[in-house]
Amino acid sequence: MSKFFLTMLIDTHSHIYSEDFHDDIDEVLQNAYNNDVKKIILPNIDSGSIKRLIDLSNAYPHVCYPLMGLHPTSVSEDYKEELSVVEYWLDKHKFYGIGEIGIDLYWDRTWFEQQKEAFIHQIKLAKARKLPIVIHVRESFKEVYEIVKAEQDGSLKGIFHCFSGNEAEAQKITDLGFLLGIGGVVTYKNSNLKQVLKNVNINNLVIESDAPYLSPEPKRGRRNESSFLVYTAQKISEIYELPIKEIAEITTSNARTLFGI
Repeated sequence: MSKFFLTMLIDTHSHIYSEDFHDDIDEVLQNAYNNDVKKIILPNIDSGSIKRLIDLSNAYPHVCYPLMGLHPTSVSEDYKEELSVVEYWLDKHKFYGIGEIGIDLYWDRTWFEQQKEAFIHQIKLAKARKLPIVIHVRESFKEVYEIVKAEQDGSLKGIFHCFSGNEAEAQKITDLGFLLGIGGVVTYKNSNLKQVLKNVNINNLVIESDAPYLSPEPKRGRRNESSFLVYTAQKISEIYELPIKEIAEITTSNARTLFGI
């Protein structure tokens, strides 16, 4: 794809440090650069992903910006040890936020109480360090919202990652001072997100890939990568009836302000 922008895009959520990109990460990052995706935020998953996360961030320090956190689907009987690892690395290395954290009840509720405890603990870590949070919400909006609302003291900020909810949920999120992370789902034919966003101010959005997952149309079904962010930006441009350059400028500014990059 040829270059679209006279400004850059920031991918605010990508897991390109994962093993899915082991063989071609340099090419993936070059593809991103060629499509004006100049900065990429990398949320952590758990202790098993930290080495790859940090290695990639150290190799590309002005492109890849790491976050530290414990993903809710990695919460199990050893979650307290995992949280200790999170704290250890927060003290040892520079991170630009706490994430990916939250609650996931898609598969079952076995570890729900532990997920809640881990989520609240990591929110408090973020507040103490004045860092933004990146929130994973899956079949758990009510539970997540209640926790964030209770913890919001005016200092808490961040992103509701992979937002695909309704208009009322979007309003609740933005009323809390949080941003909506919009990814490939907005390009899907059966997604209601296009209608929801028509009633959301563009200044409340950031754009994300969630690579290697949720590839946008016309790349759906393939491994997602940060360069595909241009298709999501195009769709947002159509929804808001604004030039794609303006979409890029607004969402980039939102991301820069949030993460301090």
